[in-house]
Amino acid sequence: MQIAIVLFDRFTALDAVGPYEMLCRIPDAETVFVAERPGLVRNDRGDLALVADRALSEVRSPDVLLVPGGPGQSDQMENEVLLDWLRTADSATTWTTSVCTGSLLLAAAGLLTGRHATSHWLALDTLARFGAVPTSERVVTDAKFVTAAGVSAGIDMGLTLVGRLTDDLHAQAVQLGTEYDPQPPYDAGAPHKAPAEVVHALRSRSRFLLQ
Repeated sequence: MQIAIVLFDRFTALDAVGPYEMLCRIPDAETVFVAERPGLVRNDRGDLALVADRALSEVRSPDVLLVPGGPGQSDQMENEVLLDWLRTADSATTWTTSVCTGSLLLAAAGLLTGRHATSHWLALDTLARFGAVPTSERVVTDAKFVTAAGVSAGIDMGLTLVGRLTDDLHAQAVQLGTEYDPQPPYDAGAPHKAPAEVVHALRSRSRFLLQ
């Protein structure tokens, strides 16, 4: 089984690394990081880089495709090299997945038209404009498409997929082995829970207001 995680300039690190930490624990699975060109790809802060070992052209038929999000997603929405590759890869996948605004790239490639999907809560309206049916659930499965909400939701999506690709016992072993037992000090992780002033502040700074 080959799991391909796409990288692009200014991706959000946890979008890729969170689900990677779940998926890499599937027995006999090969996880590869791919980008338009092999080499270092920097995250949205510019202070962390992951290595894309292979070019997109070298990975044509992964079993699982994962697209992270991040501010750099906006610059990729009309990148036909990437969008064409997503369509080609999707034609071979068992599962096509995304985290955060990575779903916007899947939608821009025409892969989520008419499908239920999620994204970062600030991007749901944009997702709808590209033909998807947005939902605010944390992880959404529609046929072979599994999309996760913002950033940390990618861990939940990855663990969900581990259960689908192996079995519940193995997924639970992965959860226990990684001690994934979130107990955040605040209950402000969704817009309907966070204080109104926090929601307003984030919304007022959102790049999606300009799109």
